[in-house]
Amino acid sequence: MGRANRLAKTVFGLVGWSGSGKTTLMADLLPALIGRGVRVSTIKHTHHDIEIDKPGKDSYRHREAGATEVMVTSPLRWALVHELRDEPEPDMEILVGRMAPVDLILVEGFKKHPFPKLEVYRPATGRTLLATDDPTVVAVASDSPLPNCNLPVLPLSDAAAVAGFIIDHCRLQPVGNHVRTG
Repeated sequence: MGRANRLAKTVFGLVGWSGSGKTTLMADLLPALIGRGVRVSTIKHTHHDIEIDKPGKDSYRHREAGATEVMVTSPLRWALVHELRDEPEPDMEILVGRMAPVDLILVEGFKKHPFPKLEVYRPATGRTLLATDDPTVVAVASDSPLPNCNLPVLPLSDAAAVAGFIIDHCRLQPVGNHVRTG
């Protein structure tokens, strides 16, 4: 199996309208998945400008002076900031390819990318289900029953149930303290 195929199987997304609870579910899902032995990394997509470092910090000064990439490292963690300048945003495969190998990469956002997704949906937002027009949505997590939905509907407040669905859907199989994709 090629690298791209292996990576494609390990990417699973959370999508939904703003205010639906994607970030809250992601924060609840991480310990639920990790507690089952799944090594997880995340990608968060936003349409807004992001600022990782602060004005006045050395890393900020390096970036502002023109560095394409700035790595900040310490005994506790490291971070790499890549400034796009006038380049287009990289495709999902490029971003995933830059990440260290893990069992599962959870993506928040990237609605249009063709990987399996769970829609986070709250009818109270007044928005329509994305799943209606997106065949890559394989399930919905909602705070209300959705009788007209033809996909599995999971309780939004039950991260363990959502984690179980993701593990099953991605065919992650426990092996000791880690999982393997299958």
